[in-house]
Amino acid sequence: MVKAFKNLIFLFASAAFFSTLVSQAFSQSPSESISPLIKRLAPSVVNISTTNVIKASPFVLPYQDEYFRKFFERFSDRMPEREFRNRGLGSGLIMSSDGYIVTNNHVVGKAEEIEVILEGGERYSARIVGTDPLTDLALLKIDPQVPLPAVEMGNSSALEIGDRVFAIGNPFGLGHTVTAGIVSAKGRALGIGRYDNFIQTDAAINPGNSGGPLFNYKGKVVGVNTAVIRRAQGLGFAIPMDMAKTVVEHLKVHGRVIRGWLGIMIQDVTPEISEALGIDRDEGGLVSEVKEGSPADQAGLRRGDLIVSVEGEKIQDAATLVRKLALTRPGVDTEFGVFRDGKEMVFTIKLIEHPENERTGQSVDELKAEENLGIEVSEITPQLRNRFRIQAERGVIIASVEPRSLASGSGLRRGDVILEANGDPVNGLDEYKRAVEKHRSSGTLLFLIERGGRTIYVGVKTRED
Repeated sequence: MVKAFKNLIFLFASAAFFSTLVSQAFSQSPSESISPLIKRLAPSVVNISTTNVIKASPFVLPYQDEYFRKFFERFSDRMPEREFRNRGLGSGLIMSSDGYIVTNNHVVGKAEEIEVILEGGERYSARIVGTDPLTDLALLKIDPQVPLPAVEMGNSSALEIGDRVFAIGNPFGLGHTVTAGIVSAKGRALGIGRYDNFIQTDAAINPGNSGGPLFNYKGKVVGVNTAVIRRAQGLGFAIPMDMAKTVVEHLKVHGRVIRGWLGIMIQDVTPEISEALGIDRDEGGLVSEVKEGSPADQAGLRRGDLIVSVEGEKIQDAATLVRKLALTRPGVDTEFGVFRDGKEMVFTIKLIEHPENERTGQSVDELKAEENLGIEVSEITPQLRNRFRIQAERGVIIASVEPRSLASGSGLRRGDVILEANGDPVNGLDEYKRAVEKHRSSGTLLFLIERGGRTIYVGVKTRED
């Protein structure tokens, strides 16, 4: 009985101790209030009002009834267009005391008039110094009568999931509003652009918050609030300040972002590609094409190289490498860690400015292979060349892909042009068949294909596991 009583006392004591720990971890004492921070930082946040003129028919009105909507649409094209003044709202943050202000490109990109409203109500006409649609950032300039309180930059790469953050902005035009939460995730890609790398937070972000700052609890800006998902709650997204700082520096000096260009196409490493190339790692950016005459070509990079680091910074995947290259200054010696033939080597390359007419690549889909694999191929005829806009001078074209086949599951598409199979060149059907038979027993076929004017690797299992 005494032993049982002691065990009971121990259990109660343990529960009380655990409860105290949880309470301390999740409670916020009065001394942890962010009210002093808000008072200090709010003057560094501005509201932005924009105006632009649009032309539309006077009968294009927000009728919800389907019958009336169709009725007015039927006759609207017969009516002369009228000009309407369209107004927009957003937020911004003061970068320097002399009046440089950061916001989102989508807030001011189409504006004909921009007005910046300070916390105290003072209004200033603003001009655009520069914009960068690819990162959705813009830099404005006003001419204040007195020095303005600028924000202090934080280190967004030091953020951890669970860190507390808060936003100040102008949601729905209500004026300065504060919302708080935590960092829910990092490195989010929303499919908005090729440089997607968002901080996700559950601090409420609403229309009108765009361009405003995301602060950490030290009062430093760690992100620029940018996006929300409609009909979702607790899902707000901010551009990391580490990226924003570099973009803003370019905009201030050049009015645009000067991006470095290496001259390669890259993709992620799939398990199939890793097996076929004998790569014992699944991180880095795989080089699928090297542009002739580019810095990469002149330095000796080649197709099949795996870039694993840039200036000593580890590269997780192709998207990480794309963002890193985009913010690397042209004309500066840059070290690339490259994995080739089972060895890691270092290449020192000077990037050049990204050619203005360079086609911006889209995200690479993952693909796969043939016959029992589930594809039919044919020679490239003039008709097929025109139909699928094929640029390759050699290879065979995939004429069909069987649903639920190994090829289909790997992502191969009708119209893809196979240029190589496990490194063997494919100039026509005979070479294609020989290459497939030669390498089928390896368990994985690694195809080099052309799709949409780009070349990418596709690893395909030759049998079900």
